[in-house]
Amino acid sequence: MQLKLENPKIFADIVSIISELVTEVKLKINSEGMSLTAVDPANVAMVYFKIPADLFSQFDIKKQEIIGVNLESLKAVLRRVKPGSSLLIERHENMLKLGIADRIKRDFSLALLDIEAEEKEMPHWEFNSVIKMNAESFVEVVEDCAIVSDACTFVAEPDKFIVEAHGLNSARAEFSSDELEIHSGNSLARFSLEYLNKFVKGAKISSKATLSFSDNHPMRIDFPTGNVILSFVLAPRIEQED
Repeated sequence: MQLKLENPKIFADIVSIISELVTEVKLKINSEGMSLTAVDPANVAMVYFKIPADLFSQFDIKKQEIIGVNLESLKAVLRRVKPGSSLLIERHENMLKLGIADRIKRDFSLALLDIEAEEKEMPHWEFNSVIKMNAESFVEVVEDCAIVSDACTFVAEPDKFIVEAHGLNSARAEFSSDELEIHSGNSLARFSLEYLNKFVKGAKISSKATLSFSDNHPMRIDFPTGNVILSFVLAPRIEQED
């Protein structure tokens, strides 16, 4: 297996974002590209990403590879990637070889892990509400809500979308269909801000966010970036309102 990225920043950013949810993961590498599906230890959130084969300047594999890696270790190496660097990824027996080439050639070796967790797949659901919005706006409302509570409520109607949080204090943001794209019936669901604060870092790789949810149903959040996919699923908080 030999893969090469001429612009590895997006891979480095994705690994950094995902490492806040999970530590040890299985990377799947096949003829379609590199992908990962993982569930956090609390079984509350799922993350998925895929980098297609055509984004690599070199993509040589003889068979599908499933490799277990520690994301903290991988993230530490990818921090050494600078603008203009290329990244070569190879497997040699039980080691993952990472070569960074810029002014000098640097090589790192990471021990591969034997991870027994069963392989997951991203679920496919029909949602009552789909909201397409600016990713930075989504970051702002999540950060606003985190000031006053540990959870927020998403309310969607055919012509508006509201995010609000209540504790001793409260925060509220309302958007109309003139400000963002709304495809929705009436939906209401509550979600943990601890997780949302991690998810919104997807704004590093995409200027857009798509939020899909229904009444008291897991939410899906997508950060579309060309052919690169970064998606999250989050279970709702089922409890009485503050």
